[in-house]
Amino acid sequence: MERILFETEPSRYKHWQLSFEGSVATLRMNVQEDQPLHPGYVLKLNSYDLGVDIELADAIQRIRFEHPEVKALLVESAKDRIFCSGANIFMLGSSSHGFKVNFCKYTNETRLYLEELVDELGVRTLCAVNGICAGGGYELALACEKIFLVDDGNAAVSLPETPLLGVLPGTGGLTRVVDKRKVRRDLADVFSTVAEGIRGDRAAKWNLVDEVHPRSKFDASVKSAVESLAAEASRNDSGAPMAIEPLGGNYTDDAIEHRYVRVEIDHEQRVATLVMQGPPDGEPLDASGMRAKGKDLWAWRAFRELDDALLHLRFNFPEVGLLLVKTEGDADRVRAIDGALLAARDEDFFVREVVFHMGRVLRRYDITARSLFAVIEPGSCFAGSLLELALAADRSYMLDDPDQPVAIALSAMNFASEGASAEGASAEGASAGDGESGAFRGFLTWQGLTRLETRFFGDPERAEELRGQVGESFDPEGAEEAGLVTFIPDDIDWEDEIRIAIEERVSLSPDALTGMEANLRCPGPETMATKIFGRLSAWQNWIFTRPNSTGEKGALTLYGKPARAEFDWKRT
Repeated sequence: MERILFETEPSRYKHWQLSFEGSVATLRMNVQEDQPLHPGYVLKLNSYDLGVDIELADAIQRIRFEHPEVKALLVESAKDRIFCSGANIFMLGSSSHGFKVNFCKYTNETRLYLEELVDELGVRTLCAVNGICAGGGYELALACEKIFLVDDGNAAVSLPETPLLGVLPGTGGLTRVVDKRKVRRDLADVFSTVAEGIRGDRAAKWNLVDEVHPRSKFDASVKSAVESLAAEASRNDSGAPMAIEPLGGNYTDDAIEHRYVRVEIDHEQRVATLVMQGPPDGEPLDASGMRAKGKDLWAWRAFRELDDALLHLRFNFPEVGLLLVKTEGDADRVRAIDGALLAARDEDFFVREVVFHMGRVLRRYDITARSLFAVIEPGSCFAGSLLELALAADRSYMLDDPDQPVAIALSAMNFASEGASAEGASAEGASAGDGESGAFRGFLTWQGLTRLETRFFGDPERAEELRGQVGESFDPEGAEEAGLVTFIPDDIDWEDEIRIAIEERVSLSPDALTGMEANLRCPGPETMATKIFGRLSAWQNWIFTRPNSTGEKGALTLYGKPARAEFDWKRT
């Protein structure tokens, strides 16, 4: 399959129209039927594929960085009487199992990203449903704060995956219906098994939508509501826009190369090594200097590159099972940058957005379906924000050799500000939003905890005690005693222990590892986000392999064909 690229910009959009009028942004869905990401299917009725969602993710990023004046976002359709019919079924039917699951994961992340506009920035969002709104189309609407539905006897919202395809709504539809919109579960049961969906006043009564308006008054009602939302929004628009420039990475069959992030692929071993460079000398430490550095600011560019590398590994290197994560650079410089970012984030919206973006990339890292081993060796700079990579890893190995000193360090970025605990995280589960207080709640995981709180979930006092050691360096023995690393082999055992660990890991079932890692990485409170990703990893992963859906006579396989699906009626 042709390599998938994840960077785009508005002049290259095929399926979305992004426009601005004062404090309101409008994202208009206009999917071009003959422009799928890969040939072999037609994107009818505003159905979408990964290419459509890549553009959507980029548009949201543009609103955040390039348009600080935006206080409300309207999501609507450019097609008459059609909002969105969901993920393209023929695309799903012709895709590999791994692609289907990764596609669902990416769309989940994008929907959560849309919700974070509200949680992190106070940008209000409204979806105007002007017609057919099915499956992933309704899931896109659910990610908005408000949903308006036209009442014309035809327009309806629906989640038809179970009755039509034998699968689940793949982008958190079931979870958002009951957890976010709090639809009564018996009504949600009816809704999720009625292929034609729910229309008009009943949709509003069941809380599937917020308001219903006749077609003659629909546009005016939407316009008035969006203007009111913009007037109520709390986004602070201080600061000039910051353009998002292309990264310009180099991609080959064996490597991904960026300025600060590089990945080398060992296809035979099914192992990738990701190396992230720390900040260079001379990085600015004040808000004006960071803004002047702009697109080349290390914290922004390096984490954009990390995000890009993670996506390429997911979609373009599906057989890689283990990611060895390394860093190179000066740990003191990382800590200095962390402190500067936290100090400047209230002075300039760009710096604040950079910190939010770092948190979002780390959450994508958390749920990447690869085993993650952090390798801490001479020349590493696992400190502060980069230590998060090791704290999130499944295991960490730190060389203990007095002739080659190695250290790790904490910074304020590994903690929530005092008085701003992760308990303030949104119910959706993941936003590192700072709320009205301006306090930093930390780089939160999807379960709404810092990674130190996650690591020491059984000993929360230990996580708080470590706050007093910010600014100190931990040698291998100190790091092991503090519980910050897993193993500290000496120089005699180092190479053999790493080699054996790699060989053992890649010999295990990738299916079992994916399930195991998804469970172990999310201890603590369940949130809407952990439900979405946990259920996706378990249930959808399983359902997509079952003959009732994807077998020769399964519902997804036969969709659109004259034959009816044949089910194995045994419950498991």
